[in-house]
Amino acid sequence: MRMRSQPLYNRARIEQPVNWRKLRTFLLTLLILCLIPATRYYQIDVPLLRFLRGSHHVDPFSLHLSGEFVENNLGTEQNPDGSVTVRVIAQQYLFIPHCILVPAGAPVHLRITSADAVHSLTFGGSDYAVKVLPGTISEAQLQFPRAGDYKTVCREFCGAGHYAMRSELKVVPRDQFPALRPEERGNCAAR
Repeated sequence: MRMRSQPLYNRARIEQPVNWRKLRTFLLTLLILCLIPATRYYQIDVPLLRFLRGSHHVDPFSLHLSGEFVENNLGTEQNPDGSVTVRVIAQQYLFIPHCILVPAGAPVHLRITSADAVHSLTFGGSDYAVKVLPGTISEAQLQFPRAGDYKTVCREFCGAGHYAMRSELKVVPRDQFPALRPEERGNCAAR
């Protein structure tokens, strides 16, 4: 009796071995491409969402020509309720105005925008920090209970002159804060 020999493998079901190196490289690349935008929430998602919502949007190329951030509207503005609104522009490598004057104990509404790059305004001696993006208005509610000087620095690398991007916030007692008319803006020079 003659035995029929069977092939060692079925020609119809030839399985290719998995190239684990290529699969691992592909998955790692995919993971990195997904994580990069996730780490750039403030640079990608927030400006995109603000733009799509239409609020807090300014043109960084013409913000000094008209609207809220014209030069004579920058600085401290007194509100009828006793709080103050501070408007600031961050640009490479300075903050405008360079020195801000606010009363101690009063609520401070900070409105800041950037003309060119991402910046991060921090106030030395406090926990306050504000991320500033071009084309958007960043807002923060601050309050400084005691009089004193707070050094403000940019904590987001914005170019070669980043190290020199500094400013100052002076908090004075309420009785020493100058009374401002509605069209007047205060800064350290007004003191």
